[in-house]
Amino acid sequence: PLRPFVRAVREPFTIAFATASSEAALPKAFDLMEKLGVPRGIVSFVLPAGYTFNLDGSTLYLAVVSLFVAQAAEASIPGFHFGLGQQITMMLTLVITSKGVAAVPRAALVVLIAALQSFGLPLEGAALVLGVDALLDMARTSVNVMGNCLASVVVARWEGEFDDAKAQASFGTAAAAAKSENGAV
Repeated sequence: PLRPFVRAVREPFTIAFATASSEAALPKAFDLMEKLGVPRGIVSFVLPAGYTFNLDGSTLYLAVVSLFVAQAAEASIPGFHFGLGQQITMMLTLVITSKGVAAVPRAALVVLIAALQSFGLPLEGAALVLGVDALLDMARTSVNVMGNCLASVVVARWEGEFDDAKAQASFGTAAAAAKSENGAV
């Protein structure tokens, strides 16, 4: 259920955004996903696995920034062209390499620099995003946390173990969500 999920994930999302650390949001995400109706066994397996392999925000960041650098290079370097085939190859490579990005602030920037160098793009492109990288790091971390919480709900639903009644009781209305977040449920 979308509204209860949004209400449940709001706090871990905010913690991850404010701290740029998904680990800071992990305990709250564990607690709230269980209150949402995901069984403890699924939460305790899917969330840590997601923190290792499901880095949606980092993948999106790497894809968008690398294409931005390629377009900036085409606009500023005479005769430089980064074709569609190269772009697709780079996107596939970044999707795979983003799975190994450490859960360390700014780690995706290191992967970006390595990708730029391996695809012959100017490294100065990474310097273009340094000014906004702190804000982008906060955003990609919070997207990673939201994706991991969503994965736990999807797996619970897939296994037929998601408790819809618990989700509605805990987060179905704004009053229930506030009551649940304050620990009254």
